[in-house]
Order: sequence, then structure tokens, then C-alpha cells
Amino acid sequence: MEHLSSKRKLSIMIAIMAAMLFAAINQTITSTAMPRIIAILDGMDYYTWTINIYLLTSTIATVLVGKLSDMFGRKPFLLAGILLFMVGAFLTGTSSDVYQFIIYRGIQGVGAGIIQSTAFTAVGDLFPPRERGKWMGLMMAVFGFSSVLGPTLGGFLIDNMDWHWLFWIFLPLGVVAFVMILTLFPKGKRGESTSIDYLGSLLMTTTIVPLLLAFTWAGTEYDWGSSQILGLLAGTVVSALLFIFVESKAKNPILPLHLFKNSVVTISNIIGFIMNFGMMGAMIYLSFFVQGVLGISATYAGYVTMPMSIVMVVASALTGQKMAKKGKYKRYALIGIPIMIAGMTIMVFMNNVPMAVLSMIVFGLGLGLGMPVFSLATQNAVSHTELGVVTASSQLFRNLGGTIGIAVMGTVMSNSLTKNLKEALQSSSAPDFTQIDPKLAEQILSFANPQALMNKPLLEQTQASLPADVQPVFLQMIEGIRDALGQTLSSVFLTGTIVLVVAFVLVFFLKELPLRTSNQMPVPEEAEQDLSNMKSSKLAVDKA
Repeated sequence: MEHLSSKRKLSIMIAIMAAMLFAAINQTITSTAMPRIIAILDGMDYYTWTINIYLLTSTIATVLVGKLSDMFGRKPFLLAGILLFMVGAFLTGTSSDVYQFIIYRGIQGVGAGIIQSTAFTAVGDLFPPRERGKWMGLMMAVFGFSSVLGPTLGGFLIDNMDWHWLFWIFLPLGVVAFVMILTLFPKGKRGESTSIDYLGSLLMTTTIVPLLLAFTWAGTEYDWGSSQILGLLAGTVVSALLFIFVESKAKNPILPLHLFKNSVVTISNIIGFIMNFGMMGAMIYLSFFVQGVLGISATYAGYVTMPMSIVMVVASALTGQKMAKKGKYKRYALIGIPIMIAGMTIMVFMNNVPMAVLSMIVFGLGLGLGMPVFSLATQNAVSHTELGVVTASSQLFRNLGGTIGIAVMGTVMSNSLTKNLKEALQSSSAPDFTQIDPKLAEQILSFANPQALMNKPLLEQTQASLPADVQPVFLQMIEGIRDALGQTLSSVFLTGTIVLVVAFVLVFFLKELPLRTSNQMPVPEEAEQDLSNMKSSKLAVDKA
């Protein structure tokens, strides 16, 4: 599609960004509202599952679709992804318990994985790497815009409307995106007609699923050394070894192993994994801090995180333009990741709204500078025929990092929270429940958990219903729980900071290849010299 006119390319990009916006806005609109939704469904014990199932299914879909889109074109998968996402969103809104919610979020995740993989790959079909940078920046800006609008709108809706509407309100946008892709996106040429790697796809799935289940359940459902966790990890290792063996023999592997002989691809994917491990693992708990520790309603919680999204939009767009102009990318990662580290370091010590906003601004700036680099670096390092699968590998490592990061951070939070809550309720400054009616004391103690802090209207309603002399005891207990949660989240953010430092060190080992001005791979100097010698020899023979 590189040969299409600029006008046609622009119309296709509008269609792609409409699809991306639909998926992104439906994801970000729940960020501030999710704690409240799960509290309403009485499923806080499964909170990480509501996040992990989405990432799990989107991860599997992403890597499987990458290779298939190289074979059969991007359009059918974009359409299928939008349709699945719409079905998942509608069904999620009909959930009556947390189990249905998790299942339907899984369907949404499949659609999201397909959309993300094919959308970013389609940009590579349209533009060479040198021009691709600015469009990657604009794609990141779409995510940024949804991050600005989504949390604020989600907070407003959860405070003023039934929560089901969070999943239904943007369904018309999905219809628009589907029609735009259907009418504007060219069919494209199919790749070579060859067999699908069904066995490799199965083994890929049986490697990813037990791995993520192990990290999700370890430290919460089961002990790290339990037979269940060790069994899942053993199953992961066996499946991974079988997967590597099958892929090394497969005629058309779902994830070609030779990609990882390319140092740019390997290091970029490792950095993407580590960055998302630290970033997602910490960022997912920001809503807990803003609503649970600072006591801000869901409506206003979105305003606290908004500066990060605004700064990220501007930074990512400018970074894309600069990369397109200069043809260089490594410098932006070397600048951006330290800024992300600084932003997360501020999160460790934040205890008020101004510090929270400052951390968001700094983190958003680093995110906008650093994140667009690694997808572009991997795409630039391989031939156009492997564009889909290398983009999918990049998404795979990022999603794995995010999912495992959330699980590990959840374990850090759970272990730390248990200790801090015990200290808060048993310390000398803890409220004295012996002086009040036992039934009232029991009612108050039922709120001695972080889940209660997420439902501010219920807290206010409960406080108002208590006798005047009991209200100070209730408030004292709530403040103690807020302090315990704040200390716990500081540990989570510190862990994320340390992980990002590792990612920064690895950037120094990333080889920088000049961004190509064409989708065709450059001819190596040795091959070019051999070709020149052959032409000279042929010319000499002709003259003779």
C-alpha cells in the first residue's frame, strides 16, 4: 500500500485511528471506575483478574493474528477485532456478578488484541520507517486523547449513572469504525499461500496461559511454593520447550525464532517487557491511591491523572515528528526512560494532590518520549514480509510484561497491606472499640478493608447513619486504613521504579539502525559489491 496517493493514505489512517480510539476509549473509561464496579459486584478478591483476563486474551490474540495478517491481509482481522470488541463490551455491561464480568472482559481482550496488532502493522504497510515515526506518534496521541477523556468521563458516569453504561456508551463509535474500515481500507495482497502453524499456535497458548495463571495466583490464591504454582510453572517450561522445537521445524512458524537472532528485535522486546512490567504494575494502582488514600471521588480522580495523558499526547506527537525528520530514535529512549523513573520516584513519596499531579506530568513526559521508540525500532530492523509477526512479538512482550507486572505488584501489595492493616488496627493510636456498642463496633469493623475506601458514597452514607459520638471512631479507623494503604502503595511504586531502572540500562545496548526511507530492505554492502563485480564481469565479456 506504500504506492497509494497521500489523500488515500490519509483516509485510511483516519479509519485506523477511529478503530484505535474505539478500543482505547472503552479501555480507559473504566480505569477510574473499575474499583467501584468491582466493589459493587462484591468481587474485590478478583480485582487483578478483571485486569489480567483482558491482557491475557489480548496477548494471545495479538501474537496469533500477527502472522496470520501477514498471510491473509490486515482488513479481515481489523473488522473481526472491532466486531468482537463490540460484542464483549455489550456483554460486559450486562454482567450480574464478577464471574460474568471477567468472562466478557476476556472477549473484549480478544478484540482489543486483534485491533492493536493489525492497526500498528497497517501503518507499516502504508509508510516506510522514516515516515512511520510521525504516524506512530499520532497513534500514541490517540491513546493519549482517550486517556484524557476516558478516566474523567468514566468517573463522572460511575458517580451519576448506572455503571453498565460505561460499556455501552461508545458502541456507536464501534459501528462507525467498522463501516470506515469496511469502505476505506483496501483489501491488500495476500501473502504466500501456505499452511497455518496450528501446532505452534496451540503450544504458544499453552505456554502463555499457565505462565500468567501462575503469576496471577501466586501469593494470593496459593503460596509461591505450592504444588499448584509449581505445576503451572512446570507446564509453562514444558510447553515452551515443545514450542521452540516445533517452531524450529515448522515450514511457516507462527513466531519465527530467527527474529530473535536480530539484536534490535531482541533487546527492544526485552526493554518493552521490563518497561510494561514496571509501568503497568504500578500505574494500575494509581486509582487505588487517588480514591482510596486521598479520598477523591471517581469523578475528580480522572482530573488528577489527566495531566499525564495531555503531556504524553504532546510529547509522543513531537517525538514522532523528530524521529521522522532525523531518522534516529535511540536518543529519545535515553531521555524518556530516566524521566519516567523520576515521575515514578515522586509517586513513592506523594501524599497529596499537588504531588500526585506533578508525578503524572513528569511520568507522562517520559512516556511520550520513550514508548514510541521500540515498536519502530523492531519494524525497521526486519523485512516488510515479516512486519505483522515482528509487530506482534513486540506487543506480546509488552503485554506479558504488563500482565506479569500487575500480578507481581499485586502480590507485593497484598503482603504489605496485610502487615500494614494489622499495625493500623492494633497500634496505640488505633480507635478504641470497647467504649461503643458491640453491634456498632462490628458494623464499623466491616469497613476495615481497602475495598470500602473505593466506595466514597457508601462511606459518607454510613458515617451519617452512625450516632454523633461514634462518628469520630469511624473516621479514625478510616484514616488509619488510608495510611496503611498509602504505605503499601509506596512499596508498589518503589518496585516499579527499580524495574524501570533496569530497562534504562538495557537501552545502552540497543543498536541504532538508520530509519529506512522505503519498505524495501537495503542491500548489504557485501551483496552490493558482489552484484557490482558481476555486472563488471558481464560487461567485460560482452566487450570481448
